[in-house]
Amino acid sequence: MHDGIIGSDVTLKLENTDTPENKTVDIRMKIRGNDAIASKTAKSFEEATDMAVDALKRQLAKVKDKEQTKR
Repeated sequence: MHDGIIGSDVTLKLENTDTPENKTVDIRMKIRGNDAIASKTAKSFEEATDMAVDALKRQLAKVKDKEQTKR
């Protein structure tokens, strides 16, 4: 993952819509110098969480690559 993770905030929201895809997960990873944020909506909180975590993994990999390139 990433060595500079300081903390995270997770918010679960139930959207007021007629569609079954009304569960939203917002995840904010606090890292040194920058924050990574992902927000995903799905039919279940579990599915939305999985999608948000996958998005954060990609973001953190990009940040880590940029940091290694600078060194």
